[in-house]
Amino acid sequence: MRPDFPTKEQVEKATHEELGRWFRFLPEGDTPEEKKLLDRIAERFEKLGGMTPAVSKKIGRGGV
Repeated sequence: MRPDFPTKEQVEKATHEELGRWFRFLPEGDTPEEKKLLDRIAERFEKLGGMTPAVSKKIGRGGV
């Protein structure tokens, strides 16, 4: 797996903001494992409220 992808454990412990950053900035997954992680990120992110104006403002467009 690529080094820019979080681990499954990181995804499960991530905050709304962290999930939003990954949701917005991670590239499309190349492997089934990466795609599964992206699906889980999206699922958790949506359950926490999705891309709110506050989260969007915090993470910006550059992801830093």
